[in-house]
Amino acid sequence: MFHTKKISLRKMDLPLLLTVVLLCVYGLIVLYSATYSYGPARYMFSQILATFTGLVLILIILAFNQDLLKRLHIPIYIVSNLLLVLVLVLGTGEETWGARSWLHLGPINFQPSEVAKISLLICLAAFIERNQRTLSHPKTVLKMLLYVGIPLGLIALQPDFGTMIVFIFFIAVMLFAAGLDLRYFFAALTLGVLTLPIVYASLDEFQKNRILNFLDPMRDIGDTGYQANQGRIAIGSGQFSGRGYLQGVQTQYNFIPTKETDYIFAVLVEELGMIGGFALIILYTIMLYRIVRISMESKDLFGRVLCIGVAAMFLFHIFENIGMTIGLMPITGIPLPFFSYGGTFQLTNLICIGLVLSCAIQKAPLDFSE
Repeated sequence: MFHTKKISLRKMDLPLLLTVVLLCVYGLIVLYSATYSYGPARYMFSQILATFTGLVLILIILAFNQDLLKRLHIPIYIVSNLLLVLVLVLGTGEETWGARSWLHLGPINFQPSEVAKISLLICLAAFIERNQRTLSHPKTVLKMLLYVGIPLGLIALQPDFGTMIVFIFFIAVMLFAAGLDLRYFFAALTLGVLTLPIVYASLDEFQKNRILNFLDPMRDIGDTGYQANQGRIAIGSGQFSGRGYLQGVQTQYNFIPTKETDYIFAVLVEELGMIGGFALIILYTIMLYRIVRISMESKDLFGRVLCIGVAAMFLFHIFENIGMTIGLMPITGIPLPFFSYGGTFQLTNLICIGLVLSCAIQKAPLDFSE
């Protein structure tokens, strides 16, 4: 399990690790302000615990034999899908969040879809490596569609369309990086465009309102567009240097709904201004650059597509969350990595970083002749 001969700690990407630690600390500082008016103790304890646990898990992952991870991809896939089935039966959150996404197992409360992110990143990377010679063959493509379609379908049944879009994006990027024939991407894009009217008709009323409010920001600012409008006011009032830490009017007087999760970027910019927002974007840029670099330097296809999948997942979260906060994207409820409150989400992000760092220190690809 812990085969240290294939590990070279000299290859540890310290800039990536340091950047992620800085993001976690920065996120905790902003989360404290976002929850200050509520009484931040409960939120901070949970987030700090998840952060500390995630950093410990990174160290464990670094010592883990990646070859064994590849061999276990089928059990990982099965357990992940069973959790997604279980949340449909026993899950909660439908009344509060509009999706049955949360699962309570004793004292543990988590989102199986976050577990499925890690699972599918690993399993799809293993699938691609095992089928790399026939990846563009129609039979392999059909197998792959079934492989990724099961977890996507289970997430759609919750229904959690925001998370499903994240999955679709990183799956597409992984397959593109692996060299899948471009004709399949054009076919999928064409099918997606043709089915847009059907997809829109199947959306709930609040989801349709989000799209309509995105197209016309002033359409219903007193009701369905209230959150987006308050977020824009907060960001605009922050100007260059911000109102000051713990001094944001929109933040501290609770004008911004879900300010500790979906709209935490508005909290950051209102209180720390454009300087604070730009600093965050620089840290994200460094993180994504280091992940892509590790992907390019990886010695096997598994490591390359796994790292590029992680980068794609982070990129989509960052772009969509910041975009919806400033009005460039529709509101989807997608959280901001290392900033938004949520223990499961924080653990998922840190585990993914651990997987990337593991790819960096693995000396050699899997050798079936041993």
